[in-house]
Amino acid sequence: MKPRILLIVHQETSTPGRIGHMVEEFGYEPVICRHACGDPLPDNLDDYAASVMFGGPISANDDHLPYIRNELDWLEVPLRADKPFLGICLGAQLLSRYLGGTVDGHADGFHEIGFYKVTPSAAGSALFDAENYFYQWHSEGFTLPHGAEHLAGSELFPNQAFRIGKTYGVQFHPDVTGEMLYRWSTKAAHRMVLPGAQARDRQHAGHAAHNDQIERWSRRFFAQWLAPVQHLVRSQAGAEAFAMAGSD
Repeated sequence: MKPRILLIVHQETSTPGRIGHMVEEFGYEPVICRHACGDPLPDNLDDYAASVMFGGPISANDDHLPYIRNELDWLEVPLRADKPFLGICLGAQLLSRYLGGTVDGHADGFHEIGFYKVTPSAAGSALFDAENYFYQWHSEGFTLPHGAEHLAGSELFPNQAFRIGKTYGVQFHPDVTGEMLYRWSTKAAHRMVLPGAQARDRQHAGHAAHNDQIERWSRRFFAQWLAPVQHLVRSQAGAEAFAMAGSD
C-alpha cells in the first residue's frame, strides 16, 4: 500500500487540484477529508506521511463555527507529529493563528483575486525564483508567527509564505488549475469588482502566461517539502519490486 497524504478541503465540491496531482506524481495516495462537511479529523498522523489544509470561503477568524475551531485545535496534531504539513490560503491563516499570529484584511481594503507577483526573501531564494506569479483569492492576510522563517511576500500582502521546520504556510494557491479558475471566477464573478481584484479575462490571460511556471514551482516545492519522508516511497517501491521478483 502506498504511503498516504491527508488533504483537508472545506466544501463538498472542493478538489485538491494540482496538489492532488503532485501527491500522486510523487508516489503517495491522496486521502480527502471534508471536515467542514462532517468527516472526522484523525487523532494522529500515524497512517499518513504528510498533510495539507486547503483554502475555503470562510475566514480564519470564524471560530464560532465548530469546524473552524476544531481545525485550529487540530493543528497541534501535525506539529506534534513532526511530519510535513502545508497550509494553503485559509490553511496558512489558521496555521498563523494557531502559532500566535493574527489574520486581518488589508489596511486600505485591497484584495488579491487573480495572478500577482510574489517575491522571495533571502531565506526563500532556494524555493522561489526571483520573480514568481501565483493565483490568489483572498481578502485577508496573516502576520508572521513567532519563530517562523519568512520566505516570500507580495506588494499588497507582505507575508505570502513561511516555514517552521517541516511546516509551511502559503497565502497563494498553487493548487488551482485552469478548470478551478474558471469555476471560481464564474461562481463568484461579483468579487471581480473589489479593490485590487483582476477581471476574469485578465485572470485567464494570467493562467496562460504563468501556469507552466507554477507547475515547475510545485514540483520543486514538493521535492523539498517531502524530502523528510521520501524514504517511505522508496521503501514501498522496493517492497513491490521484491514481491514481483518473488512471483517469478
